[in-house]
Amino acid sequence: MLQEILRWMGDETLLNNLVAGFPTIALLIFIALCIVILSKGADWMIDGVVHLARRTGLPRIVIGATIVSLGTTMPEAFVSVMAAWLGNPGLALGNGIGSIIADTGLIFGLTCLLTTVPVNRFILNRTGWVQVGAATLLVIISLILLATMPGQPILHRWVGFLFLIFLAGYMYITYVWAKQGGSMAIEGEQVDNSELVSLEKCWLMIIGGLFLIVVGARILVPSAAEIAHRIGVPEDVIAATMVAFGTSLPELMTAIAAVRKGHPEITVGNIVGADVLNCLFVIGAAAAARPLAIPPNFYSYHFPAMLIILYSFRYFIFINRGGYFKKAQGAWLLGIYLIYLVLQYAFNIGRVGS
Repeated sequence: MLQEILRWMGDETLLNNLVAGFPTIALLIFIALCIVILSKGADWMIDGVVHLARRTGLPRIVIGATIVSLGTTMPEAFVSVMAAWLGNPGLALGNGIGSIIADTGLIFGLTCLLTTVPVNRFILNRTGWVQVGAATLLVIISLILLATMPGQPILHRWVGFLFLIFLAGYMYITYVWAKQGGSMAIEGEQVDNSELVSLEKCWLMIIGGLFLIVVGARILVPSAAEIAHRIGVPEDVIAATMVAFGTSLPELMTAIAAVRKGHPEITVGNIVGADVLNCLFVIGAAAAARPLAIPPNFYSYHFPAMLIILYSFRYFIFINRGGYFKKAQGAWLLGIYLIYLVLQYAFNIGRVGS
């Protein structure tokens, strides 16, 4: 039963074939219901995170960087592992790379434009370096493989297992940093004086919210893509927009709910954590499942775009002495993402799965 559920959640072909059999009016109803489900799931999850932080004493940004980001990257993990097994390495690798670009460029850029986002130096000067370091390590390994391997470079299983080992270390050290930091780790977080709920209810809200977000996103995206196909939108436009946007939808809904409820630090933690997990968990799990060939356009296009966005984010953390990210910095990150997306469509530069 569990295997069948995972197959339906991870296999794009099954979902696309399923929605293709429904009339357009039914798909529109599905989309409306999914938006409601996504919104309610995000609300539950953010409330659960806030109460869990108060119950455990862990900063909300740390919970966002670990528990929340682990949940919201599950769609990318499902899609990437399934793509690897089905022999589509470009989709498997592109899912992780494209999600890093979308999370930091699109979602964090929009968050900076919509609200005042605090710079938690204690956390970001630690997990932020892991974020940049994991992506840089991936690129360095890929460049070494390009220089030393005859033919097309391949990320072998040992790279995948290495990344998964680093992932376990990252999750542990993040918890240690949070405990060591004490009051510094909750810098910029607003005090919440609402009625405290039980620890069991906190976990129920977080897990239930994540489940609704993942299910809602997995149904909404193929439904919207099918409607776009029926009204004549070209396949390549659908691939470069809806499919690319789809697996980052959980992070986006989480960001919107966090901003609306006045907890932007959860968004920061989720984005940083999701970037680390997209590299170490999503790509690591996919490579461990089956070796991933690295298409040439990743070297010329996707890797540079990813590094430009991540090092821009790292630079903004360094220069923001006032304790907050600036709107202009969000506009820069969003602008880089939009240029990346437009070039991908306009010049057909290597579609990626997320």
